[in-house]
Amino acid sequence: MPRGDKSKYTDKQKRKAEHIEESYENRGVPADEAERRAWATVNKESGGGNKSGSGRGKPDTHVASKKGGKKGGAASAARTPEQRSASATKAAATRKRNREAGRRSS
Repeated sequence: MPRGDKSKYTDKQKRKAEHIEESYENRGVPADEAERRAWATVNKESGGGNKSGSGRGKPDTHVASKKGGKKGGAASAARTPEQRSASATKAAATRKRNREAGRRSS
């Protein structure tokens, strides 16, 4: 099998790589670099191609996804306590409004 051949990847892995690639491109990364990073992420999470038989292989780790979530938390830490409090108050009001709307519809 030549290098770069994607035939051993599952459809789910191919879809995942496609979504990751689109995300990178939306952030301004060149297309070839975005594709390279996307497949690197899929390989890191799933350990490479899994198309070897039903129920085989190791489960996905989602390690790269967790890393992204941790990096995103830095934005929250950079805000002032007043800004975080205002955001939490607004979120609580939204949850309450949604709960009440759910009760009325049932």
